[in-house]
Amino acid sequence: MRPLFSLFIVGLLSFGSLLMAFFPAPTVQPDPVLGASVPASKRVVFIAGGCSHGAGEHEHKAGCLLLAKRLKQAVPTLETEVFAGWPTAPNAFDGAAAVVIYGDGGDSHMVLKHLESVNALMKKGVGLVCIHYAVEVPKGEAGNYFLDWLGGYFETYWSVNPVWTAEYRSLPKHAITSGVKPFTINDEWYYHMRFRKNMEGVTPILTTVPPASTLERKDGPHEGNPAVRAEAGQPQHMAWCRERPDGGRGFGITGGHYHRVWTDDNVRKLVLNAISWVAKADVPAGGLASSKPTQEEMGQNLCPH
Repeated sequence: MRPLFSLFIVGLLSFGSLLMAFFPAPTVQPDPVLGASVPASKRVVFIAGGCSHGAGEHEHKAGCLLLAKRLKQAVPTLETEVFAGWPTAPNAFDGAAAVVIYGDGGDSHMVLKHLESVNALMKKGVGLVCIHYAVEVPKGEAGNYFLDWLGGYFETYWSVNPVWTAEYRSLPKHAITSGVKPFTINDEWYYHMRFRKNMEGVTPILTTVPPASTLERKDGPHEGNPAVRAEAGQPQHMAWCRERPDGGRGFGITGGHYHRVWTDDNVRKLVLNAISWVAKADVPAGGLASSKPTQEEMGQNLCPH
């Protein structure tokens, strides 16, 4: 019996090796956000800016970590990684399906020193998401790149940045709005963005009419200008997306000044849907489900004040 048993074991081992050759195990990589391992598929690279405002404002690192965690929970096949500041590792963007930038913009925008390398990623079809201040870059070379990558951007002396309560009473039918209900929320909602000519290739996602109170400030680079005053009372777009000829996708949203907005189920779902859509991952009919952050979680990874 012993020789027959040995032959049986050897046979099983040989059969197992044959199976492994034809059906290899899935690639598994550690998750830097959750500390877990999942089958690697598409990567979403989050780049968080530094601290610059008061408590609960421009909490870029905390916001990125929260969104990355919820994204992985909703779409386990997406690999997420959060960098504090622009990545220095040469392989940081390897395999990236989308890049999410949440940090200060304008003349201090992190992307300004990396325009050519980011453009190379975009030409490969990598998607780009910019949240709040990250949609503002200087007019000219950077602005032109953003018109291509995102479809629009905040242009000084053209766009404005008031804090106001926006009422989004209707939403267009799009994967990004899947499962999102009309909502009202107070935030620093930039508007009168500089978009591509005739909105070519650009789809508005969040649109409403800003109240007259948003133009009460004197003219300035961010406060007001003749062009925006001429459009008072007209609908403005606070979030939009773009599908580029190179196959890449872009999404911009002007809200996100206050960390508290991530507790709003509709805002969180909209942004998670957008990131997944930009990464060309599936967005279910009801949108990406995610749990509301607890008070304890909202207090984690904040800037020191």
